[in-house]
Amino acid sequence: MPAERYSFAQVTPYAWEQHHEVNRFVERLSDELCGRGHRVAVVAPSESRELIRESRARIKRIVDDPDAAFDETGCASVLAVGQSLPARRGGSLSLPVDVSRTIETLLDNGHFDFVHVHEPFAPSASSAALRHSRALNVGTFHSATERVLSTQVARRLVTLLFGRLDGRTASWSVTRDLMARYFPGEYSVIAPGAELVPRPHSNERELVEILYCAEEERGALRLFLRALRRLPPHLPWQATVWSRLPGGEPAVPIARAIRDRVRFIGPEHGSEAQHLARADIVVMASAGITPAPQLPFRAMAGGAVPVAARLPQYEEALADGDRGLLFEPRDTDTLAAQLARLVGDSTLRDQLRRRIVKLHPQLEWSRVADQFEELYGRIAARRHGPGKVTLRRRLESRPLIHVDLHMHTDHSHDCATPVPRLLETARDRGLGAIAVTDHNEISGALEARKRADGIKVIVAEEVKTADQGEVIGLFIEEKIQRGLTLEETIAEIRRQGGLVYIPHPFDRMHSVPDYEHLLHVVEDIDAIEVFNPRVAMKSFNEEAARFAAKYRIPAGAGSDSHVPQGLGSVKIAMRDFDGPEEFLESLRDADIIRRRQSLLYVQALKLIQTKAPGAAPRQSRRPTRRSTRRTRRRGNK
Repeated sequence: MPAERYSFAQVTPYAWEQHHEVNRFVERLSDELCGRGHRVAVVAPSESRELIRESRARIKRIVDDPDAAFDETGCASVLAVGQSLPARRGGSLSLPVDVSRTIETLLDNGHFDFVHVHEPFAPSASSAALRHSRALNVGTFHSATERVLSTQVARRLVTLLFGRLDGRTASWSVTRDLMARYFPGEYSVIAPGAELVPRPHSNERELVEILYCAEEERGALRLFLRALRRLPPHLPWQATVWSRLPGGEPAVPIARAIRDRVRFIGPEHGSEAQHLARADIVVMASAGITPAPQLPFRAMAGGAVPVAARLPQYEEALADGDRGLLFEPRDTDTLAAQLARLVGDSTLRDQLRRRIVKLHPQLEWSRVADQFEELYGRIAARRHGPGKVTLRRRLESRPLIHVDLHMHTDHSHDCATPVPRLLETARDRGLGAIAVTDHNEISGALEARKRADGIKVIVAEEVKTADQGEVIGLFIEEKIQRGLTLEETIAEIRRQGGLVYIPHPFDRMHSVPDYEHLLHVVEDIDAIEVFNPRVAMKSFNEEAARFAAKYRIPAGAGSDSHVPQGLGSVKIAMRDFDGPEEFLESLRDADIIRRRQSLLYVQALKLIQTKAPGAAPRQSRRPTRRSTRRTRRRGNK
């Protein structure tokens, strides 16, 4: 049993009443997780108005009782969030507003460790859940060919949405390769499972049972029937076409020569699993329009030999013909020939069946749950610890001070604020401590600390990495060169005993590390800036706040001031501290105080002070190459 229990929202985009393979995957994985002590709420659209009403009433209760999302019996609860079909607006599909709001209410108020979204392509319940999630996010992509191709118009926006995933899995290698091509990232392949059903004990039958489960497109069924018609008349076989529709599939044209050998049945004659356990051969004849990728596993779990069209998922399930026979899509003659081989050669059937039986332990859903539990645990291990209780108690008696953790002086290339003016303004704004974070320079911070009178100065630097954005080193003493990798920059901050602070991490207008890069170093991040008044869109700050919350990273804030007027536009109310360890512990319980500040006004002041004619010259610690060459030319004259 796992040491830690998690709470999950397992989200599917398909109506829960549909017998879709994704829903089957969600249902079986959820049952396994509940059996291991986890709590699971399945979130899905629905075609049942009654279920939707009951679920929405339950979601309203979650506002006051977060545990209402889960079933008291320990089984997975089902929360229907609305109708399954997207609404058409302005000529394009969009998720109904009430569905999106219901999901937002659920995820804002429910206590979930993980939101596991399946096929999170927009518009869908899964994409809405990923957009509103405040938990750790895992995305599973099943058979995504059509959906991937349909997203290319809005590929940039989809990439940003998928950027919220903390873990990515694919049901098939071909799906992994397709997703990695269009949406780069690390995808783990976790193949679906199947429920093992014991085969009935009976004497050797005279007729070989061929089964077709009508889960593919109707053209596949017609191909199957044509292949049966081409079998040699003397071969001993009978065929069953099983459908989920009561009474079986609607009437399908069938040749008179085989009419007595083929029967069409529905669920009233037994479940799919029961018929798979009785069958000797199971046929999958899709041309790729509507395949059933999990069906080969279910066939093998019942002990039947699969015969499948050479589609990527079917090939993978059959190990390229090692666990069954293959034929080219739409090739009736080859399908008929493969069926004739199996019907007429019991030795070949037994040989393939023995290989399949050896595979049975790998088919079980417990294996799928094991792999996902390992993934969940690996992601959860990135979360930061609760801090040091003894140190926190020590800080309780300290006075509260206001702190600004992000500002610049004229030692930065894009700022004209002298150090004395910065310190004077900081005192006037009631700041007890500031972090001077000049771009790729530490001299301004050192000067500020030397000149400081009654205000605490944290020596810091905002360092530009090679191609992974900017990172701030707090409590450092030596300048860190720009152009290092993110990992190398963090290592240098650590070498100096400093703290790693990530500024404006999701501001697309700044140079920022992307989500994937942050995941690689999340254990090394000491604090993250969740509010910066200079970002262009508030959603950037909200994204940073979500990231900090789900990984339990202390949240910081700063004005990012390049002019004195912007200083203190955001403050952190925290206990006074001495050194980086106390600072970090104090930051865990800090409050962020914001005041309205016009970004346009502050940016205009910055432009006037640094770019306008007659602006005060910015201090420089060494001449540039251009000014050096100009001086030399004048000397030569």
